[in-house]
Amino acid sequence: MKILVTGAAGFIGMHAAKRLLERGHEVFGIDNLNPYYDPALKRARLEQLRLFPKFSFEKLDVADERAVAALFEARRYDVVLHLAAQAGVRYSLEKPMAYVSSNVAGFLNILEGCRKSKVAHLCYASSSSVYGANTELPFREEHRVDRPVSLYAATKRANELMAESYSASFGITCTGLRFFTVYGPWGRPDMALFIFTRAILAGQPIQVFNRGDMLRDFTYIDDVVEAVTAIVERPHPGAGRARLFNVGHGSPVRLMDLVRAVEQALGKTAQVEPAPMQPGDVRATYAATDKLHAEVGYAPATPIETGVARFVAWYRERYSGRAA
Repeated sequence: MKILVTGAAGFIGMHAAKRLLERGHEVFGIDNLNPYYDPALKRARLEQLRLFPKFSFEKLDVADERAVAALFEARRYDVVLHLAAQAGVRYSLEKPMAYVSSNVAGFLNILEGCRKSKVAHLCYASSSSVYGANTELPFREEHRVDRPVSLYAATKRANELMAESYSASFGITCTGLRFFTVYGPWGRPDMALFIFTRAILAGQPIQVFNRGDMLRDFTYIDDVVEAVTAIVERPHPGAGRARLFNVGHGSPVRLMDLVRAVEQALGKTAQVEPAPMQPGDVRATYAATDKLHAEVGYAPATPIETGVARFVAWYRERYSGRAA
């Protein structure tokens, strides 16, 4: 298949594109390489993809309406895997327009490209953040998602509604994937695992929000990519369908247990500083994954200790002797 992967230099984007290339697909990647975090890490991820002859890349911002239209006019794609977005819950409180531009206008540009070029299947990233203030655990796809606690979450829910409207109006098949705290090698520097690892190695204290009373459904990148690949490769379910799936491990981990796993992998003890809950955060996330299991046999298999050890090994190799 010919697959467009947006956000190809991102964490999930790079891993998903790599797996699709390994499986023989032709992948065209785009990314704007913005400086939300170190663009050098994004460029290094791209180097992993450039090893494949069936990979092509163009620096492009999905918020650029003309550039996205030209992208779809120049090529035809069997599937679009849309992973480009402005990430970060807390950052959305500081730079809200970045989220409206990338996550809302950018998503609309992708929908329009799919409509005009008659793409068979749009698969896109949503987020567990859409569950917002919901306290009914585990989170299920049919739960209420109308109480977001961050603008980031609101933009992701907007994506789901936009996809549903385009499915109904124009017959586009859309599949939204609600990712739950994805982690692993090549991960984002603004995520807890990266921050904890860097600080503990440097002998610096780590802040543990809500004084450690938090649960996260940490989901290892390889398990996520298995789900994404299965959805992308599966024959699309028919025109005009809009679907949503949770992509999580299905067994939340206490924040202090994550700290202990990092300590074990590093062989160093953390200096823990309890801190209050951050604005836009929620106490617990927990995915019900039976719907995705029924669809593609999804069964995440990586325990937190294994995933953290693999991340730490990658971190040591990449940042040995230099600052992250």
